[in-house]
Amino acid sequence: QVQVVESGGGLVQAGGSLRLSCTASGLIFDAYAMGWFRQAPGKEREGVSCINYSGGRTVYADSVKDRFTTSRDNTRNTLYLQMNSLKPDDTAIYYCATSDEYYCSASWYYGRNFGAWGQGTQVTVSS
Repeated sequence: QVQVVESGGGLVQAGGSLRLSCTASGLIFDAYAMGWFRQAPGKEREGVSCINYSGGRTVYADSVKDRFTTSRDNTRNTLYLQMNSLKPDDTAIYYCATSDEYYCSASWYYGRNFGAWGQGTQVTVSS
């Protein structure tokens, strides 16, 4: 059984930084792409970033490009999301998910083909 656990959320002022972590167990971690997603109150879930199985390729939503960086440590079964220059619009619950594929598909943003999801971690950015 695959288990995914996020950590690192919290309250930060606008312009600040946070780093989220996600550990996954019960799977061959370095065989699958991973993704970060978020859902703000009253809004639909949206993709934040996706990273392929090796970490050699990442894709980002336009809203976070140049501010967020996704990386992975396959020796630790851990995924990271470094968030810089945070804005109040970044306030959301952030979720980590494991892909069913080794690469980030064209539909990654919608969370398709992501089989296991964590419970999420709250990120709140104050103005």
